[in-house]
Amino acid sequence: MAQPAGNSRWLRGKVKAVLSGDTLVIMGMTKAEIPPEKTVVLAHLSAPRLARRGGQDDPFAWDSREFLRKLCIGKDVVFRTEYTIPNFSREFCSVFIGTTNVGNEIVTHGWAKVKEVKGEVTPEHTELLRLEEQARQQGIGLWDRSPGSVDAAIRNLPPSAVGDPSNLDAMGLLAANKGKPLEAIVEQVRDGSSLRVYLLPEFQFVQVFVAGIQAPSMGRKQTQESTIASDIPSDEPNGDSNAESRGPLTSAQRITASPAFNEVSPDAFGREAKHFTEIRVLNRDVRIVLEGVDKFSNLIGSVYYADGESPKDLALELIENGYAKYVEWSASMMEEEARRKLKAAELQAKKNKLRLWTNYVPPSTNSKAISDNFTGKVVEVVSGDCIIVADDSLPFGSPAAERRVNLSSIRCPKLGNPRREEKPAPYAREARELLRTRLIGNQVQVSMEYSRKVPLADGSAAPVGPTDSRVMGFGSVFLLSQGKEREDVPSTTPATAAGQQPGVNVAELIIARGLGTVIRHRDFEERSNYYDNLLAAESRATAGRKGIHSAKDPPSMHVTDLLTTSAKKAKDFLPFLQRNRRMTAVVEYVLSGHRFKLFVPKETCSIAFSLSGVRCPGRDEPYSNDAISLMRRKIMQRDVEIEVETVDRTGTFLGTLWESKTNVGVILLEAGLARLQTGFGADRIPDAHLLAQAEQSAKKQKLKIWENYVEGEEVPNGATNDKKQKEELKVVVTEVLGGGKFYVQAVEDKKVASIQQQLASLNLKEAPVIGAFNPKKGDIVLAQFSADNSWNRAMVVTGPRGPVQSSKDKFEVFYIDYGNQETVTYSQLRPLDASVSSAPGLAQLCQLAYLKVPTLEEDYGQEAAMYLSENTLSEPKAFKAVIEERDASGGKVKGQGTGNILLVTLIDEESDTSINAIMLKGGVARLEKRRRWEPKDRQQMLDELEKFQEEARTKRLGMWEYGDIESDDDENPLPGAKKTGAGKR
Repeated sequence: MAQPAGNSRWLRGKVKAVLSGDTLVIMGMTKAEIPPEKTVVLAHLSAPRLARRGGQDDPFAWDSREFLRKLCIGKDVVFRTEYTIPNFSREFCSVFIGTTNVGNEIVTHGWAKVKEVKGEVTPEHTELLRLEEQARQQGIGLWDRSPGSVDAAIRNLPPSAVGDPSNLDAMGLLAANKGKPLEAIVEQVRDGSSLRVYLLPEFQFVQVFVAGIQAPSMGRKQTQESTIASDIPSDEPNGDSNAESRGPLTSAQRITASPAFNEVSPDAFGREAKHFTEIRVLNRDVRIVLEGVDKFSNLIGSVYYADGESPKDLALELIENGYAKYVEWSASMMEEEARRKLKAAELQAKKNKLRLWTNYVPPSTNSKAISDNFTGKVVEVVSGDCIIVADDSLPFGSPAAERRVNLSSIRCPKLGNPRREEKPAPYAREARELLRTRLIGNQVQVSMEYSRKVPLADGSAAPVGPTDSRVMGFGSVFLLSQGKEREDVPSTTPATAAGQQPGVNVAELIIARGLGTVIRHRDFEERSNYYDNLLAAESRATAGRKGIHSAKDPPSMHVTDLLTTSAKKAKDFLPFLQRNRRMTAVVEYVLSGHRFKLFVPKETCSIAFSLSGVRCPGRDEPYSNDAISLMRRKIMQRDVEIEVETVDRTGTFLGTLWESKTNVGVILLEAGLARLQTGFGADRIPDAHLLAQAEQSAKKQKLKIWENYVEGEEVPNGATNDKKQKEELKVVVTEVLGGGKFYVQAVEDKKVASIQQQLASLNLKEAPVIGAFNPKKGDIVLAQFSADNSWNRAMVVTGPRGPVQSSKDKFEVFYIDYGNQETVTYSQLRPLDASVSSAPGLAQLCQLAYLKVPTLEEDYGQEAAMYLSENTLSEPKAFKAVIEERDASGGKVKGQGTGNILLVTLIDEESDTSINAIMLKGGVARLEKRRRWEPKDRQQMLDELEKFQEEARTKRLGMWEYGDIESDDDENPLPGAKKTGAGKR
C-alpha cells in the first residue's frame, strides 16, 4: 500500500545511471569524492521489464530504457519523493530536468504506462492519464500496434559471456575487429578498470578489462542472494504483488551465502576509482578498441567515451588522476604511442603523489637535473651518442673550452677498442659517421639537462668514494643549419614541455635512422626534455625497419689499424698509399700538433701520419697544447687530402696534408706553432716556398714560439733553443734475442726487490690440484725455471686445449721479469695472488738503435746473437741505455719479442764504448739505410757509427767477408731515388 511522503522537499542531483524505463540512480550535488546516491522510481509509472540473465525482454523494454537513458543520463535534475512503499527501499519521485517533467515526457512518447491509484487522485496523476490516452490515440511507443512491431521490439539476446566464456569466441571476435572501434553501452562497472557491456548491435553481453591499467580491487561482499531478492518484492517497480519467485541459488551464490565465506574489504581508493569510472561511462555510449585476449578468454581493450566534441581515453584519465596503475602485461598489447602516454601519465601522478601514490617514495637515482645552455662548434664526434663541442663563450685554446656532451636518453652501439681487440658493434661506425658528416665544424646549440655519476670500471658496484666514479653530462644538441637532416625529422615539431625546438634534434636524427635506441628510464630518472619525440622517432624507425631494427645483416667493414701493428706491416702498405699522388682521408684523431691518426677509405686502413718538414713543440713544451687545439678546430674528423712520401722506422707515414685545398703545415707555421725543418732537403716537400713564407711571417710578428725571436740570432732548423735531453737508464741485460733485440732490467728499480721479496715469502711446496687450477693463455702465474728451479712470474703463452688432464701437460711460458721463454709442465706452475700478478713485468724489450742486425733465420744471424751475448751476458755488468726512440706499435705483450720497444744506444761505461759500435766493428751488423729526411742529430750519430762499419768492411769481417752487401728489399727508398748498395754511400 503506497504511503504519501511527509513534508518532502525538492532535492538537487545528477543522474548517474538509468536501470530501466522508469528507474534512475541519482547522486547528490556535494563536494565529497563519493557523493551519496539514491535509486528512485518515477511516480505512478510502470515501464516494461528488461531481461534478466538468460531471460527475455518485455516488448519495448529496451526502447523504453533507451529513451529515458538518452534523456537523463549525466543531466542535473531536481526531484521530490511523492510516496513510498513499506519494505521497499526505493522512493517514488517526480523528476525535472530544468522545466521538463521527466515522467510526463516519457508518457507523452508512449514509453511507460500510468498505474491506477487507489484513493485520492492528484492533479499530477490526472495529467499523466491524459498524456497516456493521447499517446494511445497516436499509436506511439508501447501503443504501436502496427503489424510486427511488438516482435521487433523484443531483443534477440545471445547467451551472456559473463561467467561462461564458452558462450563467446573471444579470439575470433578479436581477429575480426582488432584495432577497429566497437560501439557498446556500459551496463555495469565492477571496479575502476573492469566493465560489463553490451556490444552493439548484437547485444552480446561481455566483460572488458581496460588495457594497460589496473585499478584497485573492490573486494568481496558477504551478501546472500535471498537477501537481495527480498529487497525487490516484485518485478513491477511500483510494488504490485504479481512477483515471480527467483530460481535456485547458483554454486557461487551458495559459497557467498555460506558462513565460511569471509568478506574482503575494497583496496585503498577502490570505491573512489569505481565511482570515477561510473560517472564517466556507466549507461553511456562508448567505443571499445580491442587490444587482445588473456588466457582466460577475457577481452582486453581501450575504452573511449564522449566528453564534449572530443573522445577521452578512460585508461589515461584513471592514470592521470591516480586511480590506477600501469601494468605491462596488458599494455604490451597496445601501440607504442598509447603505452608511452600511460607511462608518462603515471610518472606525473607519482610526482604529484595523487591518491594511490600518496605515500609513494621514489627510488634512489644517480642522475641530477641541471640547466646549462650554450652554443659552439662541434670539434669531435666520439661516438654515435657523444660529441665534443667548443664553447663559444670561452677563449680559444682554454682547456675548459671543449665540453663533452652525451646525448640525453639515447644509446648507440659501442665502437670497441682495437688495442683491447674489441670489435665495433653493428652500426656503431655508421652512427658516428652520420654525426661526423652532419656536425663537424657546424654551429650547434646545446641544452644540458642532467648529469649522472657512473663507476669508472664497467660492471662494478656502486662507487665507494669520489675517486671511484666520474660525472657525465647529458643534453640535447640542436643543429642550427637545416639541410638534408630534415628528411628524417618531422617538419612540424610536436609541442613539448620544453617548448619549440631551436633546430634539428641530433638525438632524434640518430634514432630516426635506426642507429640507436631510446633508453627506458626508471621512474623519476632525469631524461631528455624531448623524450616523447625520441620515442616517436624510434617507433617510425622500427616500423620502417631501419638500421638496427632491420632484419638484414648489418654492413661489415674490415679496417686494418696500422697503428697497432708492426712497423714492417706499415712499410708493406707504402706502395698502396703512393699509387695515387693525392688521396682522400679522414682525420680520426690529433695525436700532436703535426702527427695525426688518419682513416684512408680507399685502402680501408688507419695510419699514423706526420707532416713533412713541419715540427710542433713536443709534449710538455710551451705551446704544445695550443698546436693541438688549433688542429682539432681545423681538421679533426674532417675530410682531407694527403700525399704520402715515405714511412719512418716506427711505421709513421710522412707527407703533406691539405684541408679545403689549404696546406695544414702553412696554417701551423703562420700561427707560430711550428718550425720548418729543411735540414734533410726541402726539394722533396710540396709547397716548400709557402711553408718558408708562413714561418717568416710568424717570425716577423713574433707569434707564439717566436715571441723571443731576434733577427740574426736564428735557431738552426731541426733544433730547439734548449735541446731536449735524451732519457738514460742504468740496466742489466737479462736475455738476448735475434735481430739486435734483447731484454733489460732496470738496476735501481725498487720494484725488483719488492717483487723478489714477495715471491720469496710464498709457500710453494704443494702441487696444484687438477681441475681447481686451469691456467689459460694470457694468465700470469708462477713458473719454476728449469735452469735453477727458482719460481718466477710468467705469462702463459700456449697450453693444452681444454681443461688440464695430467700433471705432465705442457705449457709455454714467458718470464715477464727477465724476458726468457720456455716450456714447462703443469706440475711446475702455481696460481699467483692478484696483488703480485697485477704489477707490470720488469723486463723491457730493447733494440740497438741505428743498426740493421740479421735475424736468427738470416745469414750471420746466429753469429750476431752470439756476439751480442758475449758482450752483454758473459759477466754481470751494468750498462747505460740511452733511449733514442720509442716504438709503440708492438701493442700488448703476448710473449717473447712482443710489446713496445725501446731503441737504445747501449754503452759500456767501463770502456766508454757503445755495444752498437762493437756490433758494427765485428761485422755482425750494419747501419740502417740513410734517408734525406734524417734530422741533423741522427745524421751525426750515423756519421760516427759509419767509421766502425767502414773498418769491418775494409777488413772483410763477418758479413763483409764476400764484399759489399746489396740493399734490403724491405727498405723503401725515397720516391724517385735510385737504388744503391748499403755499403756505398
